[in-house]
Amino acid sequence: MRSSRPVVATLLGCGLLFSATTFARDTAPAVPAHRFFHVQLGSTQTEPVSGRLLLFAIGAKDAEAAAKEQGGAGKVEEVDTSPFFPTQTAVAAREVGRLAPGQTIDIDADHTAFPQGWSQLAPGDYYVQAVLDVHHDYNYHGRDGGDLASKVVKLHLPMAATPDLTLTDTLPERKAWDIPKRYMSEASLKHMDEARQHTQSLDFVSPVLSTFWGRPIHMRGWVMLPPGYDPKAAATYPTVYFTHGYGGDANSLSGTAAMVYGATAEKQMPPMIWVFLDESSPTGTHEFADSVNNGPWGVALTTELIPQLEKTYRMDAKPSGRFLQGHSSGGWATLWLQTRYPKVFGGTWSTSPDPSDFHDFTGVDLYAPHANVYRKSDGTPYPLVRDHGKVLATFEQFARLERVLGAYGGQMGSFEWVFSPKGKDGRPQPMFDRDTGDVDPAVMAYWHDHYDIAHRLAQHWPELKPDLDGKIHLYVGTADTFYLDGAAHKLKALLDGLHAKSDIRFIPDRTHFDLYGIGKDRQGLLKDISWQMYTVARPHSALKPAAAAAP
Repeated sequence: MRSSRPVVATLLGCGLLFSATTFARDTAPAVPAHRFFHVQLGSTQTEPVSGRLLLFAIGAKDAEAAAKEQGGAGKVEEVDTSPFFPTQTAVAAREVGRLAPGQTIDIDADHTAFPQGWSQLAPGDYYVQAVLDVHHDYNYHGRDGGDLASKVVKLHLPMAATPDLTLTDTLPERKAWDIPKRYMSEASLKHMDEARQHTQSLDFVSPVLSTFWGRPIHMRGWVMLPPGYDPKAAATYPTVYFTHGYGGDANSLSGTAAMVYGATAEKQMPPMIWVFLDESSPTGTHEFADSVNNGPWGVALTTELIPQLEKTYRMDAKPSGRFLQGHSSGGWATLWLQTRYPKVFGGTWSTSPDPSDFHDFTGVDLYAPHANVYRKSDGTPYPLVRDHGKVLATFEQFARLERVLGAYGGQMGSFEWVFSPKGKDGRPQPMFDRDTGDVDPAVMAYWHDHYDIAHRLAQHWPELKPDLDGKIHLYVGTADTFYLDGAAHKLKALLDGLHAKSDIRFIPDRTHFDLYGIGKDRQGLLKDISWQMYTVARPHSALKPAAAAAP
């Protein structure tokens, strides 16, 4: 990684130190000393470990203020980084091939670091913590079950002696259905036991994906059956295929299943079968795209998993009864599946989808001559994360933090695993140079021809129209946190120009994270969407939504 610290000129070795002028001595930049930390694997561990060792430091005042905001006396329990405040926490990393119990290794906090080498940290008090990411998935999951962590220590940096940290704590595995009550609605809490009884684990080994990878590949998730479902009855149900956004997985989907079941039991949502699909992978989110890197996930879903589910459950088993819904990366996945397999599905309701037109990739035109994702033509940085009018992080900060955290699972890397051609080394070709931000036009040509949804619609609308017209529904906030409203505007302009029937809505002043709220109901939009789906599947039904309970 390119460091931002000054280049060190070793004057002493060439005998120039004593011949330099007083002016040169006074103006020469200070030589920064690398900051090292000793990290030991606790002796209570019984086996050697490996992974990516990460070191975190945050200013004591910032950490204590944040801890007080979360309640309590301001005790700092954990030190972590956030893409929403990327420069607040310093991060350093090194790969560890083998660390035995009681063994100590050094980590150079200036070698691989963000936002800068730790020798450039302002002197002061810091909270510091070490974490060993044993699964190499910190970019995606953060610290996860099985990772090892040290206690948080308060240090005054720089220190004359090398600080010592010991990896003593093994983090517990996250469990499905272990959902914090603060995230649950009244209906979810009331019907939690029923929801668990009506939600079945999905674990399907895909033949086509297993052939691609040369080992068994599982498609996982949950199947939620509505109240009153009888497997022996003649009645069938419309089915919603739902997938999560970046950072989600099967465990996080259980919370959505609980919410949907509770709302259905309270008649705030219509009776439908919901299939909650896990689209996470070691490379990020595969987004159910057929990819030369991740494999044929779209084929696996449409030709293997869905037919198997329709043999097992009382589903309508026809396009007018198969619907798609997802948010963020899940929004892109469902928009892609609808436009790629229009004969299979009866409509997508995609919310805040990742860019569907790469002329506006979170604000960057990837097709522009000499395109650069870090800097605009005038040299100013491209923002990537905002809170309404306030920029929280730039594209460059986001990418550089991702590189320090590890090679796999990051958002930028995830896009490349889905969209890019395969390189000579077997990995996807980078869309942009991580040092300079320069976009590779050859890679972008591949993205354009294979995964630019707007381009595909423009090129193939005459043959797509009979099966796709009227099936695209999209919602995005005008203050989307990741600037995803820009690409949605371009998609709408294209569809309007094609005289296509679509429903693309821009919700004023809503961000990526509060889009679903209607009044006091944090999931009001999802409930509204579910009734739109049901109307397509059951146009003559007299069912109407009951009043939503306050969350």
